[in-house]
Amino acid sequence: MTESKAMITGCAGTSFTDEEIEFLERERPWGLILFARNIGSPAEIRALTAHFRALVGRDDAPVFIDQEGGRVQRIREPITRSYPSGAAIGDLYRGDRGAGRRAARTMSRLHAADLLPLGINADCLPVLDVPVEGAHDVIGDRAYGKDPETVSILGREAAEGLMEGGVLPVIKHIPGHGRAFADSHKDLPIVDASLEELRAHDFPPFKALADMPMAMTAHVVYSAIDPEQPATTSPRVVAEIIRGEIGFGGLLMSDDVSMHALSGDFAARTESIFGAGCDVVLHCNGVMAEMLAVAAATPVLEGRAEERARAALAMLAQHDNRLGDAVHVAALRDELDGYFKTTA
Repeated sequence: MTESKAMITGCAGTSFTDEEIEFLERERPWGLILFARNIGSPAEIRALTAHFRALVGRDDAPVFIDQEGGRVQRIREPITRSYPSGAAIGDLYRGDRGAGRRAARTMSRLHAADLLPLGINADCLPVLDVPVEGAHDVIGDRAYGKDPETVSILGREAAEGLMEGGVLPVIKHIPGHGRAFADSHKDLPIVDASLEELRAHDFPPFKALADMPMAMTAHVVYSAIDPEQPATTSPRVVAEIIRGEIGFGGLLMSDDVSMHALSGDFAARTESIFGAGCDVVLHCNGVMAEMLAVAAATPVLEGRAEERARAALAMLAQHDNRLGDAVHVAALRDELDGYFKTTA
């Protein structure tokens, strides 16, 4: 692996500016994340992802996106279909468990069939958060259900469907965002549930999928564990809960460092993320001044973090080549449409 910074960065538009090209060549971030502002034509997306890999000097450099279905789907029609939400999958599952499981896996296989030809090889899915009554709707219908068993089962199907298609899943938001009564994009949520409650309701889906290659942290304070720091910047949450009790051994990436749940300047935020034990910092909005500050405080990806990154990327080689066949993909689309008659 060519030396890279332990950072996933965004960009401003559908192609790189001269300033972004200079930044990527110099800093060589490990990955890139795309948002709706970066989505042009399929040819433009392919050109952007290929250009990124050329600039950082790694053909297997991960390119991420949030392609969940429902209201969080960065690439939409006419490039991809509009897919059902996690809650819609959960509703199907509660009526017919076999159909729900099959639909979760099939939809992820279709995500992979959509994304991989565009050069996107990592999807920030599945959402393993288990909402409680009255929680902020930042998770809401993105969740598969309000019980940990349903979320665990459908999350496993979704994650394995992506991997079958050659796309890496990112489980989120570890160790659980479902109790948050605030949107961590705007405020810092504080969860006062007991450790026993968290163990019974919030942690189980993450324990069930602890073998996944990558996870994204929650910008949430769990007062029973660390009343001062959100999980993303808490050494105690990372070591004792995420790595210890939950047993997650894969690459741990922060949620977006630019979200308002975090405090301090970008250098301080970044240093706290690595000080807590995260492997990679995520910066999403493409604002160059912020990117420079984050990159300056980001170490080279090395040691145990690099080993986890290598292990994640090694999983990309194991996928179902039939997803390159138009007839097979069309059959999967027909199958999914059969479960959701109103889906476009």
